[in-house]
Amino acid sequence: MKKLSEELINAWNSHDFAQVAPFYSPDYQGFDVARALPQSGIEGIKAGLTGYWMAFPDLHFRLVECVAEEDRICLFWVATGTHRGSILNIPPTGRSVQIQGVAWHRIRDGKVVHCNYIWDTAGLLRNLGLLPALPDRDEQMRVNWSSSD
Repeated sequence: MKKLSEELINAWNSHDFAQVAPFYSPDYQGFDVARALPQSGIEGIKAGLTGYWMAFPDLHFRLVECVAEEDRICLFWVATGTHRGSILNIPPTGRSVQIQGVAWHRIRDGKVVHCNYIWDTAGLLRNLGLLPALPDRDEQMRVNWSSSD
């Protein structure tokens, strides 16, 4: 399963749907925290990935960790890219982003049949300058300690 997860990440990074499609079952169902409706079938995953590739033409996923058990693999990833196209109805900003997330896949007959994509959408908005930055941890600790006096 570890090999499958690395191959899947490489396919995502190819920006070539012909390399991605063989990993997904025709009855695939995907749920992405940034989308109102699930992705269904090969066309669903194609539309989802194509949208991200258009918004971030240099989108790159790095696999941080993979956990595999029975028919499931969980990929913890970090993605980087430059915002060059519309995403979430946000016009291009030209800003660089770094986002972390998890993709929890169920596999049947060597193909992805189900996935939940949970990623840091608030972090994306911060990277794009649409939400204020979080205070760093040291600053937060000073605030917490000073308020306890």
